Amino acid sequence: MKFSTRLDVEEPATVLFDQIGNAEQLEKLLVQRGASVTRMDPARESGTALGWVIGFNWRGRRRNLRLKVTRFDRPELILMSGQGDSFDVEIGMSVVALSKSRSRLNFETDVRPRNMRARLLLQTAKLAKPQLDTKFARRVGELLHQLRTV
Repeated sequence: MKFSTRLDVEEPATVLFDQIGNAEQLEKLLVQRGASVTRMDPARESGTALGWVIGFNWRGRRRNLRLKVTRFDRPELILMSGQGDSFDVEIGMSVVALSKSRSRLNFETDVRPRNMRARLLLQTAKLAKPQLDTKFARRVGELLHQLRTV
């Protein structure tokens, strides 16, 4: 299931990219929201890229997501892929310069089930896709606002 949103911002593209690509700020925001975040360091673990192991509560259970950066092309694209207990996740963030002082953030998330139970969960979520799209756009906007104010 794919979710995507576009946000226009009154900032240059390089500034916006630096805000969304700031790993330390993202980690702090996740911790403030109750998640546990452990950074995977490529220097310590051979064969790994920059990434995180993120633990969070969802639907009454503790979930874990192993998320890694697969592509980081400054100043326009960040791609991440992750694997949870039941889902595979891909996140894409691209920044497009609209003018010298305006830019657009395209934020996409693709969630794919890894087992039958997850497939059934996504099938029922498709019934509420318009509401989920609205909620996704609002949450991405809140995240961007928090990254810009810190």
